[in-house]
Amino acid sequence: MKQLTLIVLVVFGMSATFGQEKDKKDLDIKAIKAMSGCYKVGFNFAETFNYSKDSLYKPSKMKQESALEWVEVITDKSNEIQLQHLLIVGPKNHPHIVKHWRQDWLFENQDLFMFDKGHHWKYVQLPKDQVEGQWTQKVFQVDDSPRYEGTATWTHVDGKSFWENNTDAPLARRELTTRSDYNVLHRRNRHEITTNGWIHDQDNDKIIRKDGEEDFLLAQEKGHNTYVKVADSECEAAQKWWKENKKLWKKIRKKWDKTFDMKKDITLQPKVKNKKLYSHLFALKADASKKEVNEIIDQFLN
Repeated sequence: MKQLTLIVLVVFGMSATFGQEKDKKDLDIKAIKAMSGCYKVGFNFAETFNYSKDSLYKPSKMKQESALEWVEVITDKSNEIQLQHLLIVGPKNHPHIVKHWRQDWLFENQDLFMFDKGHHWKYVQLPKDQVEGQWTQKVFQVDDSPRYEGTATWTHVDGKSFWENNTDAPLARRELTTRSDYNVLHRRNRHEITTNGWIHDQDNDKIIRKDGEEDFLLAQEKGHNTYVKVADSECEAAQKWWKENKKLWKKIRKKWDKTFDMKKDITLQPKVKNKKLYSHLFALKADASKKEVNEIIDQFLN
């Protein structure tokens, strides 16, 4: 009788644990998908401190911009959610759509491509027990090439849902065109769901990285991007654009997926025929063939 009671207690405990894990994962998925929809976005960045040895050092100017953005769920699976961001710019009667960044969320993912410097990402495989219960956020450039990745646990406490991670990344576009005195942005990212949308909070380090030397911290910055939800109807132009172009970008994602599946370091050419990758891909027609897509991306892969 004692043995039977013990078995019942063990089985009951296992069931309770499984139920708790499932409930937690459901909350994670709900939080991730809550970042989809139509948003009025505020982009805010300010350099806070600098540690330069140059007395003539000039910090980056404060940036405050706003935009309308549509975030589409393009893959919705139990262990994988993909969110495509689309910027809407220009006048309301004649809007222009810009394919923006993409964020993929993978549950208990072990394979990451970690930014090193320049145009190089190192493949890293994490132990299974290190990513238990975690979600990897993989962030991609506008051309769906890698940008930065990190894994962490979604936290749901005191009415808050948030995810925090530290990882290295290339310079942001706002800095890439104006700064050449550092080459790595160490990002501290926090995604938090709010009552009216979500917040992407950042505390970033601007780092000089050289082979055979310790990283040098040049400066730090604060980033605070707010996503305030508005009616989906305000983003109809982006929804329409995506319906017309999603098949092309699916071909592009599949080409990149084959590259990632090789599980090797990735080095990209910065330009081919004096044009960046996104310029080549953005010039493609919506019905471009798989062959056209593959040939373009292959030219940038070493």
